[in-house]
Parts: sequence; C-alpha cells; structure tokens
Amino acid sequence: MVSARLAAFSDNVMICDTSQEVLDRSDLVFLAVRPQDAQEVLTPLHFTEGQHLCSLIASVTHETLQDWIGTPVRLFRSIPLPSVAQHRGVTILFPHDPVGDMLFRPLGTVVSARTVEEFDALASASAMMGTYFGVLEAASDWMQSSGIGQGDARSYLSGVFAGLAQTAVENPGKSFDVLRSEHSTPAGLNAEVFEVFSEAGGTDALKAGLDSVMQRLTTAREAVVEPET
Repeated sequence: MVSARLAAFSDNVMICDTSQEVLDRSDLVFLAVRPQDAQEVLTPLHFTEGQHLCSLIASVTHETLQDWIGTPVRLFRSIPLPSVAQHRGVTILFPHDPVGDMLFRPLGTVVSARTVEEFDALASASAMMGTYFGVLEAASDWMQSSGIGQGDARSYLSGVFAGLAQTAVENPGKSFDVLRSEHSTPAGLNAEVFEVFSEAGGTDALKAGLDSVMQRLTTAREAVVEPET
C-alpha cells in the first residue's frame, strides 16, 4: 500500500482507520477520488466549518463539491501535472490560495486561474500531454523507417525537445511565434516542416482537440447535479 510505504518513509505520516478520522485530524484535506466516486465518498463525511480543502477532482465544480460536503468550507481546486514529482512541473490553482501556492510552488510553477473559465482552458491545455508524446512517437517511427535505431531516435528527440522547452522557460518575454521564427530559417528545413504541418491541418486539428476537451469540461461544469435523497 502507498500509505504504508509513506509511513515507513517518514515519521510525519500517520495511517488512520477511516476517512472521517483523517478529516478530524487534518487542517488541510486533499480530495483525490475518481469523479464518479466522489459523491458516494464525500456525502457521509462530516467536515468542520471553514476546514481547508484542496480538490484534485478536475471535472467536479466548487458548487457541486460544496453541495455534497454540506458544511461551508474553504475550498480550492488544483491540477498538479505529473512532472511535479521531479520538482519541475506546473500546477493550476483556482481560485488562488496562499496555502496552495506555498505547497505547490516548491514542486515547480504555479498558475492561478482568475475565473472558472480560465481554469477550464488551462485544464484543456494540460490534456496535450498524450499528443506531445504521440508526436514524438510519430517522429521516432519515421526516423526508424530511415534506418535510425529506436534508442538513438528516442535519445535524440528527447534531447531536442528538452532543449526547446528550456529555451521557452528562459525567455518568458518572447512569444512562441517569435521563438518559432528564431528557430526557422526562411525557406529552410524547420520552416518547411511547420508549413507542411499547418497546410495538412495539423494546427487546426490541435485546436479542434482543445475545443473538444473545453466543451467537455464546460458541459460538466454547467450540468446540474441533484444530490441523492
């Protein structure tokens, strides 16, 4: 069990017998259950008025969570992305919460959404992780078809894209369009690949995918969830 490993790792970790006992002993509670299980898990629990909660349940709104919890609590939502495990990730907060910022900032970058619409847009953009690796996979397959070994293709592409990401991080004042131009000689090879990619519908397909995810999140947010009686 994860909890047993954590308890063995640190004296600061205590294993409780029930979720209610966890609540009773905690000033800050993280909600980290599947959206389809959240109502069943939360409604039997008794929260303390004003208790501080961080929800990691991306598709369940403040209003729905508050309805299930019943007691007025101090609630913020967050989406920490996987690379926070290496202290170089990014975490979305909504609304901005000083405690949440203090907890997540040592793990990388923190971006606080000002509105729920901004939160949904940021969450939609975070859904590009699979696409990113899918693009690398397609490029790796193409390289292998040209005679390059799988290991060499992976090492090369990982290094190239890691360097590009670092360049973007170190130049926050430059737009992605400017960085693209700086990395593309007019009529050169980089410019040609992007031109073909765009003309083949690559950029439009990416935006369509983001629109689809945004619509899914918006629909979930706007749906009226009736509590069970």
